[in-house]
Amino acid sequence: MKVKRIVANIETADPAAVGRFYKDVLGLDLLMDHGWIATYGGDGTMPLQVSFASEGGSGTPVPGLSVEVDDVEAAHAAVVRGGYPVEYGPVDEPWGVRRFFVRDPAGTLVNIVMHTR
Repeated sequence: MKVKRIVANIETADPAAVGRFYKDVLGLDLLMDHGWIATYGGDGTMPLQVSFASEGGSGTPVPGLSVEVDDVEAAHAAVVRGGYPVEYGPVDEPWGVRRFFVRDPAGTLVNIVMHTR
């Protein structure tokens, strides 16, 4: 398994309002908007993203980090082997990802995700 990307997720009741600051003030591009989550980042020349979410999708809590991997099943197996309890999934979500949630040793809820389309 190889980590492809790590995305920070920041919980907020109003993702659009917070997003306006990052778009209008800092000049980030809107990369994705599902209503409950909006992701902002660069034009490809800078590897950064920050998301603002009122929920984690499918009624889940907002994870503190999202870690994109190239093989979610291998990541899941490694998490289980490590003895970390999975809190959600693995599940195929309607927006084109397969993912699961696990807490890191510090208690941060981590979304391990792989794009399926």
